[in-house]
Amino acid sequence: MKNSVKIIFHIDLNAFFCSCAMIKEPYLKDKVFVVGGSSTMRRGVVSTSNYNARKLGIHSAMSINDALHIYPKLVIVPTDFKLYKKYSNHFFDYLKKYSDLILPGSIDEAYVDMTESSKTKHPLDLAKEIQNGLYETYGLPCSIGIAPTLFLAKMASELKKPMGITVIRKKEIVQKLFPLPIKDMFGIGKKTYPKLIELGILTIGDFIKEEYKKKILTLMSEASYLSYLEHILGRSSDEINPDKYGIPKSISNETTLNYPMDEFDAIFEIIKEQLDESYRRLIKEELVCKTVGIRLKDTEFNMMSRSFTFNEYTDDFDKIYDQILELFEKNYDQKPVRLAGVSLSQLLLKKDLKIDINLFNYQEFTKREAKMYKKEIVK
Repeated sequence: MKNSVKIIFHIDLNAFFCSCAMIKEPYLKDKVFVVGGSSTMRRGVVSTSNYNARKLGIHSAMSINDALHIYPKLVIVPTDFKLYKKYSNHFFDYLKKYSDLILPGSIDEAYVDMTESSKTKHPLDLAKEIQNGLYETYGLPCSIGIAPTLFLAKMASELKKPMGITVIRKKEIVQKLFPLPIKDMFGIGKKTYPKLIELGILTIGDFIKEEYKKKILTLMSEASYLSYLEHILGRSSDEINPDKYGIPKSISNETTLNYPMDEFDAIFEIIKEQLDESYRRLIKEELVCKTVGIRLKDTEFNMMSRSFTFNEYTDDFDKIYDQILELFEKNYDQKPVRLAGVSLSQLLLKKDLKIDINLFNYQEFTKREAKMYKKEIVK
């Protein structure tokens, strides 16, 4: 692979939640198991299934009840987000040994610009080194796609799982990409690909045929259609900007008041304005938070910060608002204030949020949280 083009790796940890479960409980290695749900009450849904379970047709978003019908001896492992976070951190820290240009795709996948590293070592040797290193050091199996663009690298990593390494050069697009089923094209949603199939568009190669263009435009805008063509033909982005889509550590807003205030309602109205602004960004960036906080500075420049951490991640405005109000009520000491602000921290992308709703916790979820959860598991 020539260095005149970018060399992008897409590194995807295989069945990540299951891999973490096997690291914690090695006896699971030869078992048929899934993460999520409840085996005793046959409630909830499968978050991730291991490869033994996948061979039997048990997959994510399937109900635990249906999975147990397929395989009654199925082992149900509860989710453990602290464990996933720990090994996700190991994963990204390990990749930093090879490049500073890393773009997280989610908790268990990353795009890495390996152009510079590939000047001194062949990309395939680097991929094998990373793959073996992650597995031997942390017990994390992965698949790696190598290509000149982010889209092609993502497509390549999907072709061989688990523990595969696949290269897609631009000259190999017709051979390796065109024959793939249209449902396997990254970015085509579960609602869209069945409609494309109904139109006779069965493969990625069919999608780019001029004869299907008018039919495709009945399902999507011309801008979207042209964007997909650019991706397929290897003309889309090869840029990895770690800061462009990075998850912020926190979202905060604060303001210095024009004059000292000591009226409870007036100060809280300022806090609410800062909360509204922070919340708009939380929703816009499709994030959820676990910790909320307030900041107050008095006329002597003493700063007071207080926070509260929920049991679960949330983007429920009422829940966040009520806790901000409670923090203010408990901690405001009636002294004049010159600055007021709020913060939302411990942030997570919604798409990485998988919550097991079962008989014991379903009443704790608001309608909004339940809706948010259902939206995520069908992606």
